[in-house]
Parts: sequence; C-alpha cells; structure tokens
Amino acid sequence: MRIASVGRALPANRYEQHQLLEVLDRLWAGRFHNPRRLEQIHRNTLVGGRHLALPIEEYAALHGFGDANAAFIRCALELGEIAIRDALARAGLDPRQVDALYSMSVTGIAAPSIDARLVNRLGLRSDVKRTPIFGLGCVGGAVGITRAADYVRAYPRETAVVLSTELCSLTIQREDASMANVIASGLFGDGAAAVVVRGAETVTSGPAILATRSIFYPDTERVMGWDVGDGGFRVVLSADVPVIAAGLRPDIEKFLAEQGVALAEVGVFVCHPGGPKVLEAIERSLDLPSDALARSWAHLREVGNLSSASVLFVLAEALDEAHPPGTLGLLLAMGPGFCSELVLLRW
Repeated sequence: MRIASVGRALPANRYEQHQLLEVLDRLWAGRFHNPRRLEQIHRNTLVGGRHLALPIEEYAALHGFGDANAAFIRCALELGEIAIRDALARAGLDPRQVDALYSMSVTGIAAPSIDARLVNRLGLRSDVKRTPIFGLGCVGGAVGITRAADYVRAYPRETAVVLSTELCSLTIQREDASMANVIASGLFGDGAAAVVVRGAETVTSGPAILATRSIFYPDTERVMGWDVGDGGFRVVLSADVPVIAAGLRPDIEKFLAEQGVALAEVGVFVCHPGGPKVLEAIERSLDLPSDALARSWAHLREVGNLSSASVLFVLAEALDEAHPPGTLGLLLAMGPGFCSELVLLRW
C-alpha cells in the first residue's frame, strides 16, 4: 500500500493575522479587562496569516447556523473538487479510476454528503464506494489514511481517495468571548486536502504504509470537540491537550517496537500542527532534534491549524522532498475523543 500523492486547496481570501485581529478587536470591544489580552493570545499562536472561506466582510451577513452551514456546503464543494483534482493529477490518475472515497470534516454537515455531491462534479464512477465521516476533528486526516489503507489492503488492485475539508472560520461564535473561542479565533484556518492511497498490486510510487495504530484515551471526552446548539458549533478546547501530547512517547515506542523499529530510526516526522504548545510538548516527549517538526511549524505560521486537513498539508511537504530509499516516517495526529492516530511510512 502506498501514498501516491496529496492535493491541496486554500480559499483565495487570505488575511494577515493583524488584519483578523483588528476585526475581532472591534467585535469583542470591552469584553476583556485587559484590552491587550486578545492581541497576546493571537500572538502566542505564532500564526502569521490565514485563508478564510469567505471575504471577511461577508461574515457579518451570516445569521445563525443555517447561513453558516449553507456557506460551508458551497465552499467545501469548491475546495474539495480542487484538492481531489490536484491529488489525482499528481498521481497521474483519472477520476474514473477512484474506487473508494472517504470524506472528513468537522466544521459543517450535509446530506447528501460532500462526497456524494462531488461524484457528478468530478465524473466519478457510479459504483464508487463512499464513506463520509464526521466528528474526528484534527485527527481526521490521519484516520482517513488508515481507513483507506484498510480498504486497499482488502482490495490491493484498487485506489482510495481521502478528502479532508475544514472551514473553521464558519464555526466561530461571534457572541462567545470565552477563552476557548478566543484561542480558536486566532489559531484555526480554512482549507482542504486530498490523499490518493493505492493497493499493493497497482504500479505506484510514494511512501509505503507499513502499519497504523489508533489510540483512545479513556475519560477524555471534554478535552476537545464541539458543544452543538442553536447557534452552531461552540468549541471545547482544554488545556489538557499539550499534557496528553507530552505523554505520547510510550504509545509511539510500543507501536514502533511491534514493527521492529526504534524511535531513533524514524527520519521523517509528519505531525499535525495543533498549536505551539502541542508541538513543543511532542518535541520534548520524543526528544526530537530542533528541525524534526520544521514542516509542522512552517505550516502553522503560514496558514494556521486547518483541523483534519493540516496533517495532510504537512504530508504533502514531506512528499515534495527527496528522501533516501528506506527512510522511515511517522505520521501523527490527535483529536476529539480524545485520541491519536499513528501511521508508519517507508520511502
């Protein structure tokens, strides 16, 4: 099983962090005892700028969850189509060669699902097997790869595509000045990514998927997620996320040891950029060199955290680089549950 390619798509509407801060500062004027608190929080995310699904002036016209979700469907279809076409072109494939499509999102809902609405737009076959998945959040891109790997393991002559589409800006609660929502307003951005995973009996280049592992941490349901109400998605974001990230090493070493691999043998780390504290915790926990997560740090600075799509953007950067044959890679993401997903790769 191999990862043949990754396609990416970002909305055309890009804003520097200071531009977004100015808008939010006006929105939440007078809500903080320390007027500089919002600026401090945004600066601490280390995000330089983000892409938004809509031009920034159009968000004020969104009245309630219905408007936001309608915008999600419209923009998700546009970005999803671009990402999948990009991924297929990079793999040298035609849409009719896709046998299975897994779609991930946690920032909007649709029935028919986004993947169903893309069948005609992309020209996929009518017998394509679709699996829409909601609720995985930041871990979704990694989980999508593992589910696609399961599929092509069973059908080694076939091709699966994983699509992650996240429009986090459409979930921001404008009346909520809670710390979790304020942090989210400075950290999360919008974008989509698609991965082509092909079976062992196809002719494909790209890193091989050697093994995968899902890890669920008991009694952690309130660490990250949504409280869903009349106004839409209200973020749940606990300070425990970096704490859990700091304790990843035993699970990672156990997973690698079962494959006969030591942590020191891993040459490429593809890590979801959950935020500065999360990345720092992972670096300390795994005792990584200062440049091991450089791709993740760069992604965070350039576009912010794109939830499930981010780890796929980081993977795309790793695929664009030349690695000696036999180089081992570890793809890692965490998300609501609370849970983590590990994928062992070999170039």
